[in-house]
Amino acid sequence: MTPASSSFSADDREIDARTQLIELSGEVDLYTAPELKERLGRAIDAGKHRIVVDLSATTLIDSTALGVLVGGVKRLRPEGGAIAIVCDEPNVRKVFEITGLDRVFTICDTREQALEAVAAEDAS
Repeated sequence: MTPASSSFSADDREIDARTQLIELSGEVDLYTAPELKERLGRAIDAGKHRIVVDLSATTLIDSTALGVLVGGVKRLRPEGGAIAIVCDEPNVRKVFEITGLDRVFTICDTREQALEAVAAEDAS
């Protein structure tokens, strides 16, 4: 029996030719991180260089999911791409701060701020 996070859901959509939005809700952990990895990889393979990962409805993120996000950044940076995180949940945001990943990712309170951030980073 696999203890999957029943509250997890993921959705993604194209914003424009270079930008992808990935929305996650519930627990993003060891059991659900493969879904994030698949969606992130598919977006990068499709030529998306600006990715916004919306964690607004996420209740937990673990080291496995953080590793997936770091892997995405490593793939995008040589191409001049970027990942921005939408997170207004203090406990989830604290995970990024404790691990120092708040210095790797642009973390925004709103989706609009994150879309602006990846567009600006991609333009530089």
